[in-house]
Amino acid sequence: MKSLDSLFNYLADSGVVTHLVLGWLSIYFITTVWVFIYRYLTLSNYITREKNSLEILFMGQSNLPRISMLSSCIKKKGKVSREILEVCKHKALREATIGLTILSIIASTAPFIGLFGTVVEILEAFSKLGGGARASLDVIAPVISKALVATAAGILTAIPAYSFHLFLKRKAFELSSYLQMQMELLLSDSSLEE
Repeated sequence: MKSLDSLFNYLADSGVVTHLVLGWLSIYFITTVWVFIYRYLTLSNYITREKNSLEILFMGQSNLPRISMLSSCIKKKGKVSREILEVCKHKALREATIGLTILSIIASTAPFIGLFGTVVEILEAFSKLGGGARASLDVIAPVISKALVATAAGILTAIPAYSFHLFLKRKAFELSSYLQMQMELLLSDSSLEE
């Protein structure tokens, strides 16, 4: 209860810029969590499907299973070209990595947004202190510690965004590997038939 009171006191004492910065970082944080959960579930589903499809191909089936993301590219049985499969693979990876750019942008800009809030708070504090108030450590220290909250919020938002970006990038690489292995199996089967 005490921490909630101190949060309300902090917000009541903060300026408009700090409210905007903290609101912006809150939106960033919510977006980060949403993109991560959605992309994680989507990529996990894609990887499971492609893994199962690869296992079916390893079992000796020469046709690509319908569950594969590559199956939409193959029109006729037995007619497989590397170029068409490459285009289909890139299309699938493009669809699978939607949202990763947002995480990268959030990870790189959140600390700067927090720093902007800190600088503005410190400038406001020093302008108030320059107006005749005594500038002692007892007066300046609380003002600066209050101003640093925006920087901490920016860093706290950037760390999960960066971590989630790298994690999802690794999942996308795993998906790419499964798609590439399927392509190689399909192409090796079609070259054996010729």
